[in-house]
Amino acid sequence: MSNVVRVETSDRVARILIDRPPVNAMNVDVRRGLLEALSVLRGDAGIDGAILAGAGGRFCAGSDIEEFDAPPAAPSSVEVFAALENFPKPLVAAIAGVAFGGGLELALACAYRVASPDARLGLPEVKLGMLPGGGGTQRLPRLVGFDRAAPMIFRGEPVSAKEAEGSGLIDAVVEGDLLEAAVAFLFARRGDTVRPAAARSTWIDRVREDRPAFEALLKDWTAKAREKKSANAIAEAFRAAVDLPFDQALQRERALFVERRDSAEAKAQRYLFFAERDAAKVGLDAPSVRPVDRTAVVGAGTMGVGIAMALANAGLPVALIDSDEKTLDRAAATIATNYRRQIESGALTAIEAARREESIRRGTAITAAGDCQLVIEAVFEDLGLKKEIFATLDRVTARGTILATNTSTLDVDAIAAATTRPGDVLGLHFFSPAHIMRLVEVVKGRATAPDVLKTAVMLARKMGKATVVVGVCDGFVGNRMHLRRAPNVERLLQEGVMPATIDRVATAFGFAMGPCATSDLTGLDVQWRIRQAKGIRYPVADALCEMGRLGQKAGAGYYRYDPGSRRPLEDPVVHDLIRKTAVSLGNAPRAIGDEEILDRLLLPMINEGAGLLEEGIARCPADIDVVWATGYGWPTWRGGPMYFADHIGLITIRDRLERYSTQLGDETLRPARLIKALAAAGRGFSSLPAARV
Repeated sequence: MSNVVRVETSDRVARILIDRPPVNAMNVDVRRGLLEALSVLRGDAGIDGAILAGAGGRFCAGSDIEEFDAPPAAPSSVEVFAALENFPKPLVAAIAGVAFGGGLELALACAYRVASPDARLGLPEVKLGMLPGGGGTQRLPRLVGFDRAAPMIFRGEPVSAKEAEGSGLIDAVVEGDLLEAAVAFLFARRGDTVRPAAARSTWIDRVREDRPAFEALLKDWTAKAREKKSANAIAEAFRAAVDLPFDQALQRERALFVERRDSAEAKAQRYLFFAERDAAKVGLDAPSVRPVDRTAVVGAGTMGVGIAMALANAGLPVALIDSDEKTLDRAAATIATNYRRQIESGALTAIEAARREESIRRGTAITAAGDCQLVIEAVFEDLGLKKEIFATLDRVTARGTILATNTSTLDVDAIAAATTRPGDVLGLHFFSPAHIMRLVEVVKGRATAPDVLKTAVMLARKMGKATVVVGVCDGFVGNRMHLRRAPNVERLLQEGVMPATIDRVATAFGFAMGPCATSDLTGLDVQWRIRQAKGIRYPVADALCEMGRLGQKAGAGYYRYDPGSRRPLEDPVVHDLIRKTAVSLGNAPRAIGDEEILDRLLLPMINEGAGLLEEGIARCPADIDVVWATGYGWPTWRGGPMYFADHIGLITIRDRLERYSTQLGDETLRPARLIKALAAAGRGFSSLPAARV
C-alpha cells in the first residue's frame, strides 16, 4: 500500500486514511494510493463499508498547488473521484479540520459525509484564479442547490460544519471520536439505497423549470466578481450542470479548469500564494522564542480596538489601556458590536464570542501592562508621544517583555532609543480594521533581537496574519509606496481630471476602490495633518479639508454622500474647485487618457519599490507584492506591483518614467538606479536574489 495512504480494517469496516503531513494535500502519490486502496477493497467480502478520513486531525486541505505547473501525472483526480462514487459499498467521508478544494471534492464523491463540529468546508479555487476541476461545480449544486453552491464557489469562502449540515452538504455533525462516530453512522445505514451526488437531480430539475431565475443568479454573481474570467468560467460550468448529462458536464468543467489553471491570472495568483508562504518563514531562524501568554494594547482608538480583538481571537488575554475612560467605554461598545455581528452572521457562537470579549480587560493606567509579555502601542502618529510611552513601558514592564509599536510611518529605531533595551523593541504595523485585515508588516529595528523577531512573526501567524519582515524607513514598504501615489493623484486633479475618472481607471485595473474614494473612506484629514507637519500643500485636497469636506464621516470629501449612505456621488462643487485650481496653476486643459492616468498611478509606486530593494528595506520583490496584495487591495490576479512591472518589461517601465518625468518636470519620476540597471541588462525584478532585511 502507498506510504501516504493506509488502510486499517476492523469490525467489517475499512478505514482509508490519508497521511501526508502537514495538511494531507492531495498529490499524485495520494491519488495513486487512494485508487489502489479502492481497487483492493472493492472485492473484499470481509467489509460492509468504508470510511475515508485524514490522519493528524485534518481531512484534506486540497490539491498540491505545486503540481499545477508540472505535467499532469496519472491518475487524475477525476479518476479517483469516479472510483469513490462508484464504490459498491457505503463510503463515508469523515471530515475533521478542513476539507478545501480537492479535499471537499473527495468528500463530495463519497456516498455520505460526517464532520466534527469544528470542521470547515470550502471550494476556494477562485482565489487562485480558477474553478473546481474535480466535480465541485457539478456535485455540490446537486446536494445543496445553486443558491447555496454559488457563494461557496464564486466567493471561495468556507462554511462551518453546522452551516454545511443545514444545507445538506453534511449528513451529520458528530461529537466525540470522529472515526467511531463515522462507523456508527455507517452501521445505521447498512441496507439503505445509496444515492451519490451524481444521481441526484432535484435541484437540477428545479432550475430547468425556472431558467430565468437561474440566469439571473449567475448574472448577479458574475457582476459582483472583481476578476471576471474565473467568474464567467464558473457560470459556464454551472450551465453545463443543467444542460448536459453528468459525465459530459464533468468533462466541460475539467476543460474550463485547465483553461483557467494555465491562464496568466491564475499563474499570478499562484505566484502570490508561494510568495506569501515564503515571506512567512523570514525571521524564524532564531534558536528560541519568548513566551507570550499575556498581552496589552496601549491606545483604545480604532487601531487599538482592532489589535485587541485580533489578539483575543487568537486566544490571548489582552489588557486594553487608555488614559481616557470615555475612549475605553467607546472601545468596549465597539468590541461588543463587532462580536454581536459575528454571532448574527454565524461566524461565531455566542459562547465563543463571550469568551473572546471577556478576555479583553480595560485599564486606565499603563501599569496594567506590567505583567504582560507583549505590549503593542497603538496611539496616534506622534513621535514624541510614542517615545514617552515607550520610556514608561521600559520602567513598568519586566526585562524580556516585547515592546511593539503599531506606527505606520515613524522611525522605529528612534522609538526604541527611548528605552534602555532596544533589542526588545520592533514594529508591528497592522492595517485597519486590524481584526480583519490580513497583513502585518513586522518592522525589524537596528537592534531588534532575533528571538524577538521570531516571536513576533509566530504571534502574527497565530493571529492568522500574512507577515512580511521589513526594515526601518519612513512608511516602511506599503505606505512608502502608497505615499508616492498620493502626489500623483493630486497632480492629476490639478490638471483637471475629475475624481470619478481617476477612480474608474483604478477600479477597471482591479482595485476594489479608487484612490479618491479610498481617501474619503479613511478621512482626508489623516493625510492633511501629515502634510501640514511636513510643510507640504496640496491645493485641491487641502482646499477640500479647509471646506470641512473630510470624507464619508463629514458627508462630503472628493464626493458627497447622502445621509446614512456610503455611495459616492459626484459633486459639482468639487468639479468647480478642480477647474478653478487648474486655471490658477496655469495648467492648460488637455485630454488625459486612461493609459496615462493608470501609468501615473502605478509607475511611481513601482519606482519606489525599486528604491526599497536598493536600500534593503524590502528583502525581495515578492515581499513587496505580498504587502500590496494583502494590505492595499492590489488585484491578486495581477500578481503585485513588482510582478506586474516584470510582465510589462522594465525597459518599458524605464522609458515611461523618463517620459513622464520630462513631461511633468518631476524629478521624483526619474527611474531608480535599479530599474535602469536591470533594464540595461535585459533582466526583471524576479532575477534579484533575496537579501537579509
